[in-house]
Amino acid sequence: MTTEDQHSPQPGQPAGRDAAPGAAAVHGVARGTAPAPLSILDLATVGAGHTPGEALAATTELARSAESWGYHRFWVAEHHGMPGVASSTPAVLLAHLGAHTSTLRLGSGGVMLPNHAPLAVAEQFGLLEALHPGRIDLGLGRAPGTDQATARALRRGRAEGADDFPQELAELTHFLDGDFPDGHPYARLTAVPKGEGRPPIWLLGSSGFSARLAGRLGLPFAFAHHFSGNNTLPALDLYRSSFRPSEVLAEPYALIGVSAVAADDEEQARRLARSAGLGMLRLRRGDPGPIPTPEEAQAYPYSPAEADFMDDWLSRVVLGAPGEVADGLEALRKLTGADELMVTSHIHGHRARHRSYGLIAEAYGLTAGAGA
Repeated sequence: MTTEDQHSPQPGQPAGRDAAPGAAAVHGVARGTAPAPLSILDLATVGAGHTPGEALAATTELARSAESWGYHRFWVAEHHGMPGVASSTPAVLLAHLGAHTSTLRLGSGGVMLPNHAPLAVAEQFGLLEALHPGRIDLGLGRAPGTDQATARALRRGRAEGADDFPQELAELTHFLDGDFPDGHPYARLTAVPKGEGRPPIWLLGSSGFSARLAGRLGLPFAFAHHFSGNNTLPALDLYRSSFRPSEVLAEPYALIGVSAVAADDEEQARRLARSAGLGMLRLRRGDPGPIPTPEEAQAYPYSPAEADFMDDWLSRVVLGAPGEVADGLEALRKLTGADELMVTSHIHGHRARHRSYGLIAEAYGLTAGAGA
């Protein structure tokens, strides 16, 4: 698969559907017989009994497999102070993954912009684009990706936060494009390296703020359905109604993140998914740790409130045998009108996670024999 193949129109999509110059780098490709592009969001999951080094090796293996299975993108997320997540610095991990893949689009899902100086982000992703031209996505979020104490340490006392996101985004865009207006304090600065192209910016969100901003700026939008499912439809409606054509896109392009777990049957998939649910339960109560084993999640003495949390968590995961997961994903795509799906499986066990993504690829039609 060449870079040109990656940027070709989706099956059934006229070449002139979206004539904006940046659209080719945004639109996903539905490979095989899949009805839509399918991608992966990975957190370099660290499970109980495993080390961060083992988790990062597993993520590298998963990226190579994702490329062979026909997934379109592979994004990693910035989180801090979470023992169950090893992807704290997306730019570093993406450089490594790029060296072990050749056609897979790689990106941040996302970089939490308030934690960083826009110039630093422009330099990091300019370097990634120079290393792996035409393959990098810059997904941006406005949350800290951690607790407030860690956020303060990351920002070294700076007052900027989520409310300053539009201004920081504008500054980052100017650094990437090298087009600060005359008279701007940074007009003479250059983000180095800067190649012929630059990564497309995606806005990430779990509410209406980023949806509206992405629409007004004509940017692609990725919504975190996997942990904010009640807001998915309103946010996507807001994005589409707010959309203004830009040099990036002539029409809206929306991706949704979906928790999904495939196994031999529904019972086994649910057992695996409970490990992620217990990990999230502990994180919510301020006790983060490695992702617990399925056995630990099964034996845990849940209070009534915790049992309700687990039931709610599992209800938001598309899980089951491979065909059931494929059907669930397609039903969700049709319900939301999403242009692309990005599946994530933050479960314990590298083999189980790897196999889940392979089974999903095969069942959704990306490639034959992926789950073998």
